[in-house]
Amino acid sequence: MSLIVLVWINEAASQDLNLYERHWFIQNGDTLPYRILFPENYDTAKTYPLVLFLHGRGESGNDNQKQLTHGARLFLADSFRAKHPAIVVFPQCSAKSYWSNVQAVTTGTKDSKRTFYFVPDGDPSSSMKLAMSLLENLSVRYKIRRQQVYVMGLSMGGMGTFEIVRRKPDYFAAGIAICGGAHPATAVKINKTKWWVFHGAKDDVVLPAYSEKIVEALRKAKVSVKFTVYPEANHNSWDPAFAEPGLLDWLLTQRK
Repeated sequence: MSLIVLVWINEAASQDLNLYERHWFIQNGDTLPYRILFPENYDTAKTYPLVLFLHGRGESGNDNQKQLTHGARLFLADSFRAKHPAIVVFPQCSAKSYWSNVQAVTTGTKDSKRTFYFVPDGDPSSSMKLAMSLLENLSVRYKIRRQQVYVMGLSMGGMGTFEIVRRKPDYFAAGIAICGGAHPATAVKINKTKWWVFHGAKDDVVLPAYSEKIVEALRKAKVSVKFTVYPEANHNSWDPAFAEPGLLDWLLTQRK
């Protein structure tokens, strides 16, 4: 019985979100909360891959906690930490901002179902601007393996994943976008990054057509892209995506 208890304690410890250190990035009076996970036995003399994770709308705010709701435990798994020592960063978007400059329109009432319009250009949102500055800051403060920088995100963060790669087209080796979307014109600007895109076929929050259109454009542009649609999933397609065999192995083995 004591051995079973010990194993349970070890597993619980491996899932401790407090391993993500609390940090705040401040620039020109604006603040971006973020959490950062360092590899086990972190060595400041070594270089490491970097994974940036962009959360969905429901995790926005300034508590520097909610952004860990979905996805953070993936990187705490013993199997991941042993095989892929990496620096993992979860910034938190302001509730008054958005990761991308997508436009949303509702009809009837402000709480009605939204229709999204993706903008292929324009200035970045305040939170996106801070996230990009944070990346530059991290590359100065830590030894980042430049050929192994990755981004993944879900819903609003899936949209932000496409956008941050468009704004930094030479920066990321691979991106994972879950239940997001982008303007098809984005495809030719993100063609140096390998992609895995996910969506639920029954998603009635962010329609699967948004992912379908950007994937179609990526394929026409001869971009390396995998597309996985879950026939029975609604908006929370991140659950089956996170359970996808080899998801993080695929991500961390891509190189610039």
